[in-house]
Parts: sequence; C-alpha cells; structure tokens
Amino acid sequence: MLTILLILAVLVVALLAWASTRPDTFRIERSIRIAAPMLQVAEQIDDFHEWARWSPWEHIDPTMTRKFSGADAGVGAVYEWDSQGKAGAGRMEITEMRAGAERGLISIRLEFLKPWKATNTAEFLMTPSEAGTDLNWAMFGPSPFMSKVMGVFINLDKMVGKDFEAGLAALKRNAEQAPR
Repeated sequence: MLTILLILAVLVVALLAWASTRPDTFRIERSIRIAAPMLQVAEQIDDFHEWARWSPWEHIDPTMTRKFSGADAGVGAVYEWDSQGKAGAGRMEITEMRAGAERGLISIRLEFLKPWKATNTAEFLMTPSEAGTDLNWAMFGPSPFMSKVMGVFINLDKMVGKDFEAGLAALKRNAEQAPR
C-alpha cells in the first residue's frame, strides 16, 4: 500500500512539474477571408448587438441574460452576460479601434467571472484583400498555474478554436449578405 501511495505521489509531483514548464501566456487564433469591405466586417464586430447573429456562444443557454451599456458601438461599448448554464458570466468592453487603408483593429477587454475568473484580450485584425477582407480573431492572456495544469489534460486551442471557426463562418455569412 505504501508503494502505491509513493508511486502516486511521484506521478502527481511529475505532473505538476511538467505543468509548470508550460508557457506563461496563451494565444488562440483563427482566420477567414470575407468577400465584403472592411467597414462592413467591422460593423459586425464593433456593435455588440450584432454578436447575437454570429457569436458561437450566444445560443448555448437560452436563459442567458444580457446587458448592454456604454457607447452604442465602438470604443466604450460594453456587453455583459450571465448564465446559469455553460456560458458562465462575464463582461466585454471595446477598448481600442483603429482603422486605416492597410489595416483595421478592434480590441476587447474580456473578463470571465464564472465558472472561473480570468481577464484576457480579444482582437479582431482586418486586412483588406483583393477578395474583400482577411479577418483574424485572436484571444490571448496570462496562463496561471491552474490553467497550465488543466492544459495538460485539455487542449484549449482545439476546444475554443472550433468555436472561433464557427463564429467566423457565421460572421462571414452576415457580412457578405449585408447591403453594401
């Protein structure tokens, strides 16, 4: 019995040691080409009211409550959600918008309140292309020790990446169908 406990203790220590070597930050990103001008794409992102049409998390919990405050769109726009189900609770605020002929950027402070607390950044980088707009959606932030341990068992990039892909596909459909 003592041997089994000793082996388990060694395995736990090895797992924790391995987890501690994982990166201190994470980044998840996906891209898509959209046959629409950059402004049309940006309008799908900088107005949180539009997210109900494309965000992969909007329909996870039909009882989820939403609150919009601050600016109607753009810098200072705030979106809060609360769910007793899988969507958890949190808050997003657009903190930066840059538009130029070569590139556009929308940056969002993303605060998760439950099921766990975390503060990350979401960025939407838009680059004009011959076909319309190349859009890159990224989320990044710190990876505290417990996240590193969870990362040993769960591939966050695969788990969240598939949601990004679904969201980008829906955003593409909406932007391409919007009147020009």
